[in-house]
Amino acid sequence: MNLEKLYKMQTALDQHIEEKHQLTSEDLVDRKILALLVEIGELANETRCFKFWSTKPASDKSVILEEFVDGIHFILSLGIESEFQIEEIKVSQESRENGRSTSEQFLEVYKSINEFRTNRTEKNYLTMFQEYLILARLLDFSEKEIEQAYIEKNEVNYERQQKGY
Repeated sequence: MNLEKLYKMQTALDQHIEEKHQLTSEDLVDRKILALLVEIGELANETRCFKFWSTKPASDKSVILEEFVDGIHFILSLGIESEFQIEEIKVSQESRENGRSTSEQFLEVYKSINEFRTNRTEKNYLTMFQEYLILARLLDFSEKEIEQAYIEKNEVNYERQQKGY
């Protein structure tokens, strides 16, 4: 995944939104963290991984991927806001076999976000990003799929801004 490209795209989108909504002097970290948590909840809902009481299947992979990249937008944005732009993130194939279920990995992602909010260090930012990418592996998303879906959703986000979303 070309993180440099994605950070640049996210920086441009963030600047556009912040200027349009007169937010350039505001600290948006807590609101971005809350937005990320909400997006991850929406993602979990589409996977239905925690719905032990239901027999309804998960949404289509394309829907789940679109929800996943919503989280990528906010993770990148938090990195930019915190001046932590990671050049490369390695998530080993073994992370998929770490014994965690998808539901357990969602909880690890939530935990890592809370740790980042409590102690906003580059190490905690990297951990948060890595835990989210481990979730991607469990959901069978490749880096190429994530990058392409991010680019497509970034365009949608610009269109939404033009239409007063």
